[in-house]
Amino acid sequence: MRDGRSVVVSVGRHSRFSPDGDVAYLGQMERPTRFEHNRYVGDKRIQVVYDLDTVPEDLMDELVEARTYLTFGPDTLVEARNRGYSPHASCGPTDGA
Repeated sequence: MRDGRSVVVSVGRHSRFSPDGDVAYLGQMERPTRFEHNRYVGDKRIQVVYDLDTVPEDLMDELVEARTYLTFGPDTLVEARNRGYSPHASCGPTDGA
């Protein structure tokens, strides 16, 4: 601890507190702050859903800049499909459901 504060250390999707106050980021790329608790984000303009673990960074930047995104509850690909969104090619193979 430094100055009585703890710092969150992010490891993939999990995080823990670092007692020495140092910050370390390991594992997957960090998600944009507004989507830190979501995995799937939809583009309202073209009805496509992106997996934040695999989407190219330039696509995500463009989506955030355009402000045409949507998150799903529950945060699943099935729920995105229920709302009429198709998975982007970066989502990888799907079961066809």
